[in-house]
Amino acid sequence: MTIKEYSQDQLAAQPIGYWAREAGNLVIGGLRAALAEENLTQPHWWTLNHVAGSPAHWKRAALTEKLTPYDDQDTDFDAVYDDLAARGWLTEAGGTLTLTEQGEAGRVRARDRNAKVHARMREGLDDAAYAAMIDGLRRLVANLGGSGDLPG
Repeated sequence: MTIKEYSQDQLAAQPIGYWAREAGNLVIGGLRAALAEENLTQPHWWTLNHVAGSPAHWKRAALTEKLTPYDDQDTDFDAVYDDLAARGWLTEAGGTLTLTEQGEAGRVRARDRNAKVHARMREGLDDAAYAAMIDGLRRLVANLGGSGDLPG
């Protein structure tokens, strides 16, 4: 892909809100489209990753509390957990959520789909440029009263 080059002065005069919103919409849209190929939503994806990352740790209420701040879809997380259980991807024993082999396989397929979106997004951006961009956005958020901490 060829992208036009601009001077530092031209770029510095650009509206950050426009570019941040445009980038956010395209990244989220690309990830949501990739997940939809697996009949998943972002809350499904978050659930799969958290449960896989901390086996035999998460109960519904605690996981819902952890994920809700990232949700912009007014998600019914119990419906997400129930859907994953109905697929045979998630089990619940003693109130604790666990991925099944099918669930882990689905998580890996979704991860691979998301990786393609991330690779496309990062074309022409080496790690230093990407890290500088994230750090700039993180600082901008902190300057405006948000949390500049990395999400947990």
